[in-house]
Amino acid sequence: MTRYGAQYGPDVTFLGIPACDLSDPTTFEGADVVILGGPFDGGTSHRPGTRFGPQAIRSTDYLPQDGSRPHLALRVDALKDLRVVDAGDVEMYSGDVMTSLHDLEEAVTTVARSGAIPFVLGGDHTIALPDVTGCANHHGFGNVSVIHFDAHADTGDISFGSLYGHGQPMRRLIESGACRGDRFLQVGLRGYWPEPPTLKWMADQRMRSFEMTEVVAKGLDAVLDEASAIATDGCDAVFLSVDVDVVDPGMAPGTGTPEPGGLTARQLLDSVRRLCRELPVCGLDIVEVSPPYDHADITALLGNRVVLEALSGIAARRQGITHDPAGPLLEGR
Repeated sequence: MTRYGAQYGPDVTFLGIPACDLSDPTTFEGADVVILGGPFDGGTSHRPGTRFGPQAIRSTDYLPQDGSRPHLALRVDALKDLRVVDAGDVEMYSGDVMTSLHDLEEAVTTVARSGAIPFVLGGDHTIALPDVTGCANHHGFGNVSVIHFDAHADTGDISFGSLYGHGQPMRRLIESGACRGDRFLQVGLRGYWPEPPTLKWMADQRMRSFEMTEVVAKGLDAVLDEASAIATDGCDAVFLSVDVDVVDPGMAPGTGTPEPGGLTARQLLDSVRRLCRELPVCGLDIVEVSPPYDHADITALLGNRVVLEALSGIAARRQGITHDPAGPLLEGR
């Protein structure tokens, strides 16, 4: 498997971490996390541009690209406390959906079977199909639950004559058996889609969707409590799929299908950190960052921080840190 590096821009790694080559297992032997790029936007239904997402997520920061990010709240430096390496972008040509999805699934499977956790930088949400399937190839079909942050359910059937697109991956995952419908949790849904027949299909699969109205009524912590309990009931591995449009477009404008009324950036970051600290996370993707529609790198920076919060949560979990410390940063302050 050839390492292509970034397809759309300079070949840089995530914040300066070491590179690896998936065709050479010695380069990622012993890795805790392997970062992959999935630069695909051939499944978009509205505004494209997410093929440029991996490059932006890797490099958008005001701090040095030095492979170190100490976390203020958790007192960990995930890029040093964990072995995190970057395998570059999987070559994904938007005009060849099936080959692109196959190649990404193969790459994710390789990472998962090595014992590392794959973190995939998207790309539109079509890539959730190979991302989760790649993890299920290792952990077992039906043994991977999914916690899915999104404004949209992505459970459509056929769009524009195709079974594959960013509005359909969750249906395909459940239909394939890679994931159980009753262990599929969705947080942040809102707006005016899907239509009633699709909602019925979701109910028939026993999916659990926490719409924004419920998040507001119950509180996000209570929602995450319930989602976590369901996700770990009978499943040994949890995949987090984060569509940046779960956040209100006022805080994440650079995305293809913006829907007003979402989570705040702070809520998303806290949620991802908490889930990675508390749950047996086997993989993560962060998708739908579209730099052409971004302003001042707001959305790209949020995507970068989603990755860092997830890594920091995993590092904290392995160090036995069970909560975010509260109180002054310096003794006696």
